[in-house]
Amino acid sequence: MGTNAESGAAAAPPKKKRHWKLILAMVVLVPVVVFVLYTWAALAFSYSKGERAGYLQKFSQKGWLCKTWEGEIAMASLPGTMPQIFTFTVRNDSVAGVLNGLSGQRVNITYEQHKGVPTSCFGDTEYYAIGAKAIPAP
Repeated sequence: MGTNAESGAAAAPPKKKRHWKLILAMVVLVPVVVFVLYTWAALAFSYSKGERAGYLQKFSQKGWLCKTWEGEIAMASLPGTMPQIFTFTVRNDSVAGVLNGLSGQRVNITYEQHKGVPTSCFGDTEYYAIGAKAIPAP
């Protein structure tokens, strides 16, 4: 018997190169891109907007790596009733500067609610203050 070439048999097809680098890049990059796009969408589009008024009782900067300003206002609907606490996050330094000097005073906070923000790196709450002003005493 002769060789394959002599007997007229077809030669074995060449082995396909595995694209492992492309597969690895897709496995790593696709989840990262999806996470970044989801985070961007959660922060770019607000679920609701509104205003809350109350006494600013707590305002501090928190975080190990990602520093955000976190605050609380006490809202009382009627004098002598237990106040409802509204917690909020401030990402803007100019709004934080306004609130820093108003501790213990009555304030009006304009906020946006962003549902589904994936990490606490952007704030501990889903309510982000975008404006603040003091309410003058009557």
